[in-house]
Amino acid sequence: MKMLRLLLFLAISFAGCNRSDPIVLIQLHPKNPDIIYVATNDYIYKTRDAGQTWTNLSQGMSYSRVIAMAIDPVYPATVYAGTKGDAVYKSYDGGQRWISMRSGLDDATITSVVNQFLFDPADAQHIFLATTMGVFETKNGGEQWTKKMEGMNEVLMVVTLGMDPTRPSILYAGTSGGVYKSMDQAAHWVKVNNGLVPPDMVKTSRALNVTSILVDPYEPNTVYAATLAGLYKTTDAAKGWKRIGESLADQMIIAMVLDRTRRGVIYITGRDGVHRSEDGGGTWVVLNKGLATTNIRTIAQSEADPGVFYAGTNGSGLYRSQDAGEIWEPMPVVGGKP
Repeated sequence: MKMLRLLLFLAISFAGCNRSDPIVLIQLHPKNPDIIYVATNDYIYKTRDAGQTWTNLSQGMSYSRVIAMAIDPVYPATVYAGTKGDAVYKSYDGGQRWISMRSGLDDATITSVVNQFLFDPADAQHIFLATTMGVFETKNGGEQWTKKMEGMNEVLMVVTLGMDPTRPSILYAGTSGGVYKSMDQAAHWVKVNNGLVPPDMVKTSRALNVTSILVDPYEPNTVYAATLAGLYKTTDAAKGWKRIGESLADQMIIAMVLDRTRRGVIYITGRDGVHRSEDGGGTWVVLNKGLATTNIRTIAQSEADPGVFYAGTNGSGLYRSQDAGEIWEPMPVVGGKP
C-alpha cells in the first residue's frame, strides 16, 4: 500500500512535465511576484500565477536558444530576449508577440550571441548588451545597436556586465580574458586584471572566463567576479583582486546573486549546488536540501520578497525556496510547443 501511494504521488507530481528540462534562465517580474519567465534549451515559458500554470511564449521567434532576458523596469510588459545566434528579440505585450531587434548586431559572417542585458537606471531606453562580439549599446530601446569596445583590444567575447548602483557611469565587463572597467558608460574601457589574470594569459585558452560580475550595493568599491576557475573580490574598485571561496569543493562558478537586503550575503551556484556566504565570501554553507540535482544553472531573488529564491537546474527543472535557500521545492514547468 505504501508503495502504491508513493507511485501515485510521483505520477501526480510529474504529470505533464518533462523533469529533464534544463532551466537556462529565470527572469522575475519587477512588480508582480506571480509573473515569472524561464527559458529552457528549447522554449520560453511564462507563468502568471506563481508557477501553477505555464504558457509557451516562443511563437514568432526563431528556434535559436534564448539565453538572456530582461524586463523594462518602467513598462514591464516590454520584454527583451537575447538568443544564441539570432541576436535580440523584443515584445511589447509580455511575450505574446516578438520582433527582431538586430540592427547593428550583425556583421558579414556572424550574428551576436547575447549573454546579458543591462539597463541604465536613468533611462529604460538606454541598454547595454554583453555579447560574443563585444559590448553594444542602444539609446532607443533596441532599434539600433552600437559597438562600444574602445580599449578592449585583447578580447572579443563579453559574458557579463555589472554597474555601480551609486554611480551608473561606472561599468565592469566580465570577458573571456578577465575584467575591464569603464568610467564613462562604455565609451572607453581599461583592463583591471591585477590579481585576476596574468598579462601573458589574456589571449590564451587559459585566461579566466568571468561568468558573473556584481557590484556590492552597500559598498560600491567592492565587486565580485565569478569565474570558471574560482571566485574573486576587490574592495578598491578593481585596482586589485583577491581570491575568495577557496574552501568550495567546486571552483566552477556558474551564477551569482548578491542579497540586496542583507549586507555581505552572497549566493553562488554551480555543479555542486547552491552555496551562501554571510560574511562577504569568507565562509560558506551548502543549501541543497530538497534539490533533486546539485547541477544548478541559474539563481534569482524575488523582487517582492527577499526571502524567496528560484533555482534553475541542469536536468531537474525549476525550484523555489521561501526561506532564503534553506529548503527547496520543485515547480514543474508545464507547457507544450508554441
